[in-house]
Amino acid sequence: MAENGHQLFSLNPSTHPKPSRGGWNAAIFIIFVEVAERFAFFGLAGNLIMYLTNELHQPTAMAAKNVNLWMGVSSLFPLVGAVVADSYLGRFKTIIFSSSIYLMGMVLLCLSVSVVPPHYREAIFFVSLYILAVGEGGHKPCVQTFAADQFDEDSEEERKAKSSFFNWWYLAIVIAGTVASLVVIYIQDNVSWVIGYGVLAAVIAAGIILFLLGIKSYRKQGPLGEPVHCGGASVCRSGTEVAREGDA
Repeated sequence: MAENGHQLFSLNPSTHPKPSRGGWNAAIFIIFVEVAERFAFFGLAGNLIMYLTNELHQPTAMAAKNVNLWMGVSSLFPLVGAVVADSYLGRFKTIIFSSSIYLMGMVLLCLSVSVVPPHYREAIFFVSLYILAVGEGGHKPCVQTFAADQFDEDSEEERKAKSSFFNWWYLAIVIAGTVASLVVIYIQDNVSWVIGYGVLAAVIAAGIILFLLGIKSYRKQGPLGEPVHCGGASVCRSGTEVAREGDA
């Protein structure tokens, strides 16, 4: 097949049999890392403005502006994370790296409210917030699609299992957000910010460990390859399509 002076050679995907891994036995571990991230996000975002006003002594208007800016940046980073996952690392590795970054940001957040000297506290706090935004950028676009990868759409039984799985998925997220909003925020307001943020860091660490327990059972899809420019048209190098230059 020739296009604009370049040949596209398609490899038959059927020559590469699908692995036998995946299914509920693999997908259940993915729920844990998603629940941990949502728990940490709601536990942090739900009371962030109170920390900025009560502890860092920012005016309410400035605190609201900083919270909105952080949430806006957190919403944009998944665009970058999706490109990185699809073109370079694949979903599994992106989840590992982004979750590790998220944990690093949460640990730094705990340090910023505890051992960091007061005159550095605000700067370190905001650095940790944006590290969390980077971590979420890789996590958010990959986890749900990676869970879907564990179910074979060509199998009627697995299609039904996937539908059931995502019902439990959303229920788990709702429960995580509710518990974080009620319990963690209560701890932050009435016990200690250090303990409150420490709980969030511990949950993230536990989620990563549980996710890694399923590493041998996951059905993984490699990166699709980076886009290359061919004769004015953009072609994606992947495992099923290879672009080569040649005469038409």
